[in-house]
Amino acid sequence: MPHLLIDDLRIEVVRKNIRSLRLTVYAPDGRVRVAAPLRTADAAIHAFITTRRAWIRKHQEQFAAREQPVALQFVTGETHLYQGQGYPLRVLSGPATGRVQLTQDGYLDLFIAENSTREQREKALSTWYRARLKEQLPVLAARWEPVVGARANVYAIKQMRTRWGTCSIRARRIWLNLELIKQPPHCLEYVVVHELVHLHERLHNARFWGLMDQFMPDWRPAKQALRSVHLKPCG
Repeated sequence: MPHLLIDDLRIEVVRKNIRSLRLTVYAPDGRVRVAAPLRTADAAIHAFITTRRAWIRKHQEQFAAREQPVALQFVTGETHLYQGQGYPLRVLSGPATGRVQLTQDGYLDLFIAENSTREQREKALSTWYRARLKEQLPVLAARWEPVVGARANVYAIKQMRTRWGTCSIRARRIWLNLELIKQPPHCLEYVVVHELVHLHERLHNARFWGLMDQFMPDWRPAKQALRSVHLKPCG
């Protein structure tokens, strides 16, 4: 991918069939990317970045200040999150290998072969997380689609490195980050509403945030909470 070095900033440049320059700073490392119309000169990109240096630095500093996640080994005694609460994991051997159960006394039990690998234990827990998120989506859709006045054709789940959710407006398909099942329920609701609002307004402009205020007046704490989370890398 082409790059520009502007002072001490390394800028990824992607030229697309778009009308205006778009700037993104990505977590967790603060890399900077500019999407530019096809015929945009490097000098125009340079000027665009120069006027936004403070904004770029602000976001890079926010990402750098986030607490780095502990590398989990999926062994007994570790704490794993579910809906904003931490539960101690118990890795147990027994029947129904790969089954995960949240117990009444507050443990997350994973039944798996005694000689299982870290990757196998992670996959089993991820499968359980995905099932829990999937079963919540119809309830959230039924609650929020009438409020927002927009309906998605499809809700889907995937692991995403930089986003909590994304929306294909043309297909009316909403993708949600699997990691949302580990966050408080209000955060999941916020992302669902956020993506539904994109079916009314593609851009994060004054109209978009005005619609958020109208449909979900208490969205700000959830957004702030998600901004403090270090997303799990893919792969």
